[in-house]
Amino acid sequence: MEVIGFQDGFRGLVENRSVRLEGETLSGIITLGGTILGTSRDKPHKIPVGSSGYVDMVDVAVDNYKRHHLDALICLGGGGTQKNACRLMQHGLNIITLPKTIDNDVAGTDVTFGFDTAMTIAAEAIDRLHSTADSHHRVMLVEIMGHNAGWLALGAGLAGGADVILIPEIPYHLAAVAEALVHRNRKGKRFSIIAVAEGAISVEDLQAADPSQSNGKKNKKKESKGEDLADTQDECLQDVSARLATALQEHTGLETRVTALGHLQRGGTPTPSDRLLATQLGTRAAELVREQVFGVMVAVRGGACVPVPLEEVAGKCRTVPLDHPWIRSARMVGTCMGDDHPTSV
Repeated sequence: MEVIGFQDGFRGLVENRSVRLEGETLSGIITLGGTILGTSRDKPHKIPVGSSGYVDMVDVAVDNYKRHHLDALICLGGGGTQKNACRLMQHGLNIITLPKTIDNDVAGTDVTFGFDTAMTIAAEAIDRLHSTADSHHRVMLVEIMGHNAGWLALGAGLAGGADVILIPEIPYHLAAVAEALVHRNRKGKRFSIIAVAEGAISVEDLQAADPSQSNGKKNKKKESKGEDLADTQDECLQDVSARLATALQEHTGLETRVTALGHLQRGGTPTPSDRLLATQLGTRAAELVREQVFGVMVAVRGGACVPVPLEEVAGKCRTVPLDHPWIRSARMVGTCMGDDHPTSV
C-alpha cells in the first residue's frame, strides 16, 4: 500500500495539500502526541474563504480524492469528523474512520484513542493539587474538558480521589455540593477536591431554560426545548468554574480556588494504552481497505476492533450512562455527584 496524508484535516483535502507518508516520515511517531499532519475544524461543506464567508467545497474534496486515485480516505477524529466523513461517503467516496478524541464520546465504540492519555494527565494534576489543598486547607476546583460528556472528569476524578465530581449527565444542586464540603470540613477533613467537567450544569440553570424540569433531569421528550437548553449550557461553559467557586465559597465560607487544565490535557507523550489502541485500530483499518470494506468506523467492542456502519455513528454522542459502573463506584466511596442521590456507604 502507498499512503498519503492530507495536511490540516478536511481543509487540506479541499486545498489538495498532501504529503507522502513513507518510512522516514513515520519513524518514531508512536511516541509523539498530536499529529504530524496538523488538523483543523473546517468542514468540507462549510469552508471559510476570505471575506466571502463559508463555501461548500464538497465537490472539490471529491475531485481531489479522484485526482489522487485513492482507494479509500481514512479519517481520524471525534464526532465532527465522523459526521463530515459520513457526508463525503454519501458523495461516493470510500471512507473508513477511526475514533479519536480525548472526550471519549464517539458513539458505537467502547473507547477512543487519546482518552487514556488525557485522563492520565488530568488524574496526575489532581494528585498534585492534593498537596497545596491540604497545606492551605482549601477547596480546589479542577476544571476538566468535556462539553457534552463527562467521561474525562469522571475517570480522572475517580482515579485521583476527588471528593466531588460534576459531569454534564448529572445536573448538580449547588446546595448539595456545598453541604458535602461543609460535612467534610466538620469531620476534620482539611481540604476538598472538586473535579468538574466544563459542560457541567446546575439544576438551577436547567430550570432557567425549561422551568418544567423541576427534578433537574433533562426532558428528552421536549425536542423543541433542545436549542434553548444548549444555548443555556453554552453560556454557562464560559465561566462555569469561576461562578461555581465563588458560589461555593459564599455558601460554605471555605476558601476555594480554581485550576483549569485546558489544553494541557491534549498534549504530551501518549500512554502505552493509547499507543496500543491506535496501533490496533490502524492495522485493522488497513485490513479493511484490503478487504474493500468501506463506509465504516473501526470500533473497539469487547477488546476487539470491529467495523461499524458509519451511519450508526455519525451525529451521535456517547454520554456516560447513569448506571455506569464508574458512577456506582464513585457513589460507594462517598463521592458527591452533586445530585440528591444518597451514597451507598
